[in-house]
Amino acid sequence: MLYFLNGLADGGDLYNLFRYITFRAGGAFFTALLFGFIFGQPLINLLRRKQGKGQPIREDGPESHILEKAGTPTMGGVLILGAILVSTLLWARLDNGYVWMVLFVTYSFGAIGFWDDYLKVSKQNHKGVSGKIRLAIGFVIAAIAGYWVMQMQSDDLSGYLAFPMLKNTLLYLGFLYIPFVMIVIVGAANAVNFTDGLDGLAVMPVMIAAGSFGIIAYLIGRTDFSEYLEVHYVAGTGELTVFVAALIGGGLGFLWYNAPPAAVFMGDTGSLALGGALGAIAVATKHEIVLAIIGGLFVVELLSVVIQVLYYKKTGKRIFLMAPIHHHFEKRGWGESQIVIRFWIISLILALVGLATLKIR
Repeated sequence: MLYFLNGLADGGDLYNLFRYITFRAGGAFFTALLFGFIFGQPLINLLRRKQGKGQPIREDGPESHILEKAGTPTMGGVLILGAILVSTLLWARLDNGYVWMVLFVTYSFGAIGFWDDYLKVSKQNHKGVSGKIRLAIGFVIAAIAGYWVMQMQSDDLSGYLAFPMLKNTLLYLGFLYIPFVMIVIVGAANAVNFTDGLDGLAVMPVMIAAGSFGIIAYLIGRTDFSEYLEVHYVAGTGELTVFVAALIGGGLGFLWYNAPPAAVFMGDTGSLALGGALGAIAVATKHEIVLAIIGGLFVVELLSVVIQVLYYKKTGKRIFLMAPIHHHFEKRGWGESQIVIRFWIISLILALVGLATLKIR
């Protein structure tokens, strides 16, 4: 919205700053952060009044959770989503299709998560929305996003899959690209959802991954940088940097209240939305494979659940003491903060490896 103020610019005056993505990204970051600080505590107070007993705690989980986390309200993802929405609408170019596509995916998955959280809290059980329904709706949302992206991208990129570190290699998938996008976005959403099990565990890796993709979006959205790095230029994706900055600002505002001991959980409302956002940005920037590197922590968390379930069905035994894998380490005696900080470090390392693929060609 504020971008259009650059039309009032007369040379090098203040209005001219609004044409620059970096300036508006900074504005989006601080707006979202301020939003989190202003509305965080009132939202937590409201959730406590409405939810009563808060998020149901798994009885088969670590014993400490039953004692320490009982009564903590959930749906705190609403705070992040509110911060992102206000900041993006205020600072991003609203004539950019990629911005609207990512917003569509983010808030659609957020709506699924909100529905799931509401059922869990109102019924005080862990079932919520059935997994099949969640997946079905998620795949429909992702299919729409995939088709949307194909319509926005140029003919030499639409329907193609790019490979990291191979500068001129593209694989044409045609309309098979849409099922691929469905797997990427739904997989990312559920991977972040599984990761969200300890105070602060999911939100920081999400911010690290988002920051990495903000850099990627900015670089491949400019002809000069994309030519220098020998990566595919995708016109318009640079504007996603503003969305990413809003996400990071909103995430930090939420982390203020989610830091151990958490005053609020993001719930599926936040985790599904943020995971979906990461998947959508990866699709928009044609860095879907790089998402598996940068978001490697989420991949491991998701795989730990899949492997545990499949192995248990086949043998009746468990590979991990508990899945997702962060609970396995809890069962082995690791402290919650120890797990969270070590997983943050792993996320940062993987992000740097993923960004290195921009230069290694």
